[in-house]
Amino acid sequence: MTDREIDQRTGRSAAAARIAQQQSWVDQQIRIAMERGDFDDLPGAGKPIASLGSDPDPDWWLKQLIERERITGVLPPSLALRKEDAELDERLDALVAEREVRRELEDFNARVLRARYTPNDGPPLITMPRDVDDEVEAWSRRRSERRAAARAAAPAPPPARRWWQRARRRREIGHTGG
Repeated sequence: MTDREIDQRTGRSAAAARIAQQQSWVDQQIRIAMERGDFDDLPGAGKPIASLGSDPDPDWWLKQLIERERITGVLPPSLALRKEDAELDERLDALVAEREVRRELEDFNARVLRARYTPNDGPPLITMPRDVDDEVEAWSRRRSERRAAARAAAPAPPPARRWWQRARRRREIGHTGG
């Protein structure tokens, strides 16, 4: 019997009968889950929905999804590069080797140039490529300043005691050495 055939007992198509059964099956599963307490103590239970009180935004669900899932890369290329440019120094400061810094800068510059010569929809690209040598020098200077600040903030180590000072101290406290 195909979906288009009529069931002799009910007078309905087989597809309609399956849909009706599926709906009752789903309702039954929900009832069972409620009886087990699967829906008790869910996050936000008993609290008003935050977005209901504000102006209706047709894209509220999309914005919440992006925030909840921490989705990135949905900005137009010009804005994504502008954001990356603003965070680039901080990202470079996390690197430890000059060759890594150069590689990161060259990759950034390549993406800026590619975006400059690719037609795009959205705001214009105002981000400029960075001079690699100048940026490496600035990275090195910031790194030296951070190291100097860390050394200045660290407590001074106690003076090292020489072997003869230790021996004299042992004699003073009456240590016999055995």
